[in-house]
Amino acid sequence: MKLKFVVGYRTQWGQNVYVTGSAKELGKGDARQAVKMQPSSGDLWTAEVAFESTGDFTYHYFLRDESGQEHHEFGEERKLQVNKHFDKIHLRDYWRPQHAFENSLYTAPFTKAFFARGKAVKHKVDLKSSSHFVRLQLRAPRIGRDYQMAVVGSTKSLGAWDESKAVLMSDEDFPVWKVDIPTSAKEVPFEYKFVIYSHKEGRVVTWEGGENRYFPLYTFSLESKLIVHSEEFFHYPVGNWKTAGVAIPVFSLRSKEGSGVGEFTDIKKLVDWSVKTGLKVVQILPVNDTVATHTWVDSYPYAAISVEALHPIYANLQSMGKLKDKKVQLEIDKEAARLNALPEVDYEGVMKLKTRFFKLSFEEKGAAFLKSKEFKDFFQNNENWLPDYAAFSYLRDKHGTPDFTQWGSCAEMSSDALETFVAPKQKHYQDIAIHYYIQYHLDKQLKEATAYARSQGVVLKGDIPIGIYRNSVDAWRLPHLFNMDTQAGAPPDDFSISGQNWGFPTYNWEEMAKDDYHWWRDRMVKMSEYFDVFRIDHILGFFRIWEIPWEHVEGLLGRFNPALPVHLNELRDRGINFDYDRFCRPYIRRHMIYDIFGNYADLVLEEYLHEYKAGCYALKEPFDTQRKIKAHFDELVNNDPESKDFNIWIRNSLYRLHSEVLFLEAPLSDGQAFNPRIGLHSTYSYGELDYDTQQKVDQLYVHFFYQRHNDFWRESAMRKLPMLKGATDMLICGEDLGMVPASVPGVMSELQILSLAIQRMPNDDREFWHPADTPYLSVTSTGSHDMTTLREWWQEDDKQTQRFYNQILGQQGKAPYFCEPWVAHQVINQHLHSPSMLAIFPIQDLIAMDGALRSDTPEKERINVPANPQHYWKYRFHMNMEDLLQEEGFNSFLRQLIDQGGRSADY
Repeated sequence: MKLKFVVGYRTQWGQNVYVTGSAKELGKGDARQAVKMQPSSGDLWTAEVAFESTGDFTYHYFLRDESGQEHHEFGEERKLQVNKHFDKIHLRDYWRPQHAFENSLYTAPFTKAFFARGKAVKHKVDLKSSSHFVRLQLRAPRIGRDYQMAVVGSTKSLGAWDESKAVLMSDEDFPVWKVDIPTSAKEVPFEYKFVIYSHKEGRVVTWEGGENRYFPLYTFSLESKLIVHSEEFFHYPVGNWKTAGVAIPVFSLRSKEGSGVGEFTDIKKLVDWSVKTGLKVVQILPVNDTVATHTWVDSYPYAAISVEALHPIYANLQSMGKLKDKKVQLEIDKEAARLNALPEVDYEGVMKLKTRFFKLSFEEKGAAFLKSKEFKDFFQNNENWLPDYAAFSYLRDKHGTPDFTQWGSCAEMSSDALETFVAPKQKHYQDIAIHYYIQYHLDKQLKEATAYARSQGVVLKGDIPIGIYRNSVDAWRLPHLFNMDTQAGAPPDDFSISGQNWGFPTYNWEEMAKDDYHWWRDRMVKMSEYFDVFRIDHILGFFRIWEIPWEHVEGLLGRFNPALPVHLNELRDRGINFDYDRFCRPYIRRHMIYDIFGNYADLVLEEYLHEYKAGCYALKEPFDTQRKIKAHFDELVNNDPESKDFNIWIRNSLYRLHSEVLFLEAPLSDGQAFNPRIGLHSTYSYGELDYDTQQKVDQLYVHFFYQRHNDFWRESAMRKLPMLKGATDMLICGEDLGMVPASVPGVMSELQILSLAIQRMPNDDREFWHPADTPYLSVTSTGSHDMTTLREWWQEDDKQTQRFYNQILGQQGKAPYFCEPWVAHQVINQHLHSPSMLAIFPIQDLIAMDGALRSDTPEKERINVPANPQHYWKYRFHMNMEDLLQEEGFNSFLRQLIDQGGRSADY
């Protein structure tokens, strides 16, 4: 038997096309044994292979250039069954480009939920009916389960253009559709089109657009022959597929039978509401365990003590079963009802209640649980992280701190030592195993919610923080993967004029690359068990991270890592007379002290500064770093709470003095290379340079922050993001707000990573996005958890609101003082009609369209205030999900809006 492979691809000089596959004749998947193809007419490449193998096999095409570098086509392996009935099989394929935007339709949300198939239609063919067959194949994932692809054409076997005689195609290899048509020399060439058939309506409902497809003239001999003619794209006449979603933290959900906080089981109710309103994406914040101090500070969801363990607060107690002691169970039920009636989350109260229940439940059921097959399977599937997490949690509570550097002999622990530490024979094993028990139930409840969502055509969208918590399992067990002497943050922006310091250590990417980013791959695989879409918090960190040395507190004194610092020679070449003391040490002069501190200048001069030259000052040694200043004033505030505001003002002003520098010495450069300080133009130091030096520093600053690193940061991202993308089939969305390098949009588009388009935070010089200007591969939204809601923002700045009202909403006259329901309706409607693939809205902004349903106090709907590092994350939605499900008027109204916005199509 002979197989002839033909694929169309326009190569460049030095490139050759190869075919490889699972059959021995194609190298058994070894690219070194692949079959080299030969260039043919036009852009076609061909290879003819004698086959002894029969049965199913897979194959794909790839390029190899002169340097030996390989470029493989996109997607899963192509499938073919070699049947002895045929003497020849001719495969006519099209190359599948890696960077086509349609590739996003092959990710998990589409294959597992939006377009998940029911029972497959088997591929059947009567081999006795002919010696020659044409197999028409089409790769098309975008079709709902109530529909089926079919083909109509000019020949009798294809219905002679009569759609009532359309030939249905098999979806057993979905997303590839196929049908075998018996043919002969009399029937070729022919024309045809693919169509969509509705099983509910029993008819063809959509013909593809464009010109007719063409099957060319073939020579048919006495040999039996199968010609597989593969097409890659269905020409949808209705444009790009789009959908809508809702965003709300799990902890903010409210249900009638809750325990004062949203739980994993409440996600099902949110899914039910999504189905009723036509929403298909439920976006939540991170749900990993953040229990570090057992106080409300742990409410911050971006400081997880484990990137894989789930937070105990989300466990539904009823699903774990009642306690045998009815009196104690009644006490717990009463406390749960009290907490559930509160307007906000009482984090400490909820955790105290649930911790008590976990302990009592484990005492009753733990012994049987640890012997069960369900637990053993769970443990085996999660053994790469679960013992580490349980040991960390036990040691955290034993020592009263998550700071593992204070755990004595347990501050570091080898793998062998940890295995011994968590062994069942240990006296403390029950205190270890209770964490297995809790995580088992959390995993079960979240997976049930995920499966339920998928069954309803809805997907969960998770959130990956850019950093890890400094006192976490991952930092304890794998410190070599992180730069523990640094802190991640963000340069100054609208959220914070002094930048942000998140406190997380930055990643040691060079170390991570040594095992091909194994830690990241494990993390992604675990996340894919719960989510089909995920948001990368601060995706810019994969290009470069804002890294702040440990001795600093504010983000102003950070630097980009990786970066290309400016060498002394370059400074000299630019005509800058570089004086290390003048440019790199805090520039503090007497007149500045009086400007900043006013009547308290003399106090500051005496307490915190020393004069090393007439009129020139330096911070005294106990205050010569921001971290020392912080420690000093933390003690003052604790000892004298009544003077808190004054002491914080002095502290922050001393921070300002410390940041009066123009350049920061690059690490490991021995004083030979430097990074310009972000925002240096706002310093006294810059203002008091001579004009010529200012101009030269300006030119260097613009080049450094906006031009110098574009290609460098692109290469940095392309070493990491393809790995992240390839680890699972999840659809990736990137939060790309802030100071965005020029290379970011191109990389995200190339990798089909959806960008984020927040209307009030455009990535260009405009004041606002217009939703109509958003790209297809994007998530458009009215806001995020880090921002005020639409209603609260509307009242913050009446001049800004007026411009939005006139320019974006196209309204004339004076804007209303409040964001009236009709205003919110117009804003939401604009987003629904935008080109973005996903339009996802905070639930507060959706409910803002109904004057009777929305909260009376929009100020209490804020989820996070990024400028406040001590923010308490306690927002709860003001309605029970059960009640929201019964609001037929609003739900129908929202469903109609989504339909009219073109975001409810089944294909």
